[in-house]
Amino acid sequence: MKSGWVILDKDSGLFSRTAGGKIARMIGTKKFGHIGTLDPMASGVLPIAIGDATKMIPFVEELSPKIKEYLFSCQFGFETDTLDITGHEIARNDVTPTENDIKSVLPEFIGKISQIPPQFSAVHVDGVRAYDAARRGRTLDIPPRSVEIYELEFMGLRDKSWHFRMRCSTGTYVRSVARDIALRLGTFATVDMIRRTVSGCFDIKSAVKLDFLENLFNNNGCIGEKLMPIDFGLGGIPVLNLSDKDGSFYKNGGFIETDANDGMVRIYINDIFVGIGVVSGGILRPKRTI
Repeated sequence: MKSGWVILDKDSGLFSRTAGGKIARMIGTKKFGHIGTLDPMASGVLPIAIGDATKMIPFVEELSPKIKEYLFSCQFGFETDTLDITGHEIARNDVTPTENDIKSVLPEFIGKISQIPPQFSAVHVDGVRAYDAARRGRTLDIPPRSVEIYELEFMGLRDKSWHFRMRCSTGTYVRSVARDIALRLGTFATVDMIRRTVSGCFDIKSAVKLDFLENLFNNNGCIGEKLMPIDFGLGGIPVLNLSDKDGSFYKNGGFIETDANDGMVRIYINDIFVGIGVVSGGILRPKRTI
């Protein structure tokens, strides 16, 4: 079984887990996971771990820059219950701001801000996911959270959609940003496009489409060759190479004496990645082994 990472350019209309499952089945495993769920409506970067790469998800999440970048667009003058075009309209005033109006308020949203996530979101409130409650007609009292927006740029008006680019911290909701910009301008907003171009150390430039992988699979191509290595995204962790003897002992749970500095290390045996270890007081202990 092949293991590694697929940097997927997810299409709109597809659930993140569904996309991961399709790729895993083509590779021949049930074992997969992903980092940073995308709404079904959203497209763009979705890092998917296949096989043993799933063991590295916590480490990649910890090491990756806590930055995401989105292209998004919205229509002003009405709002839906989901804050995007897939929902049911709940408010309208048909007030459309001008380009100058929008540009004048965007600086207010750059920096650390307080944001209330959408009712249709994965946020937990008293053990209940907000979207589960919303689907049952309940409105939860979702507390505001602190997020940071590094860049927020107006990209122009095309047809009825106002386009933006945003770089932000993890946990920032695009739909809430659009809603709050509209509220500041005395109107409503509904997002009609979200595309994630950066997610931590993963970039859209390295991403592949699901239909490309499906065509490759259907034509007897090797999807495994399109996998990034298991240790992709772990470059911030120092490397420690072990001899065959020490490596065998280590992989069986043994502790190894070392002069490496304290902290996490990437373990290799003959240049083959075998997992993450921890050095403390001159002793190497296994933490997560492949």
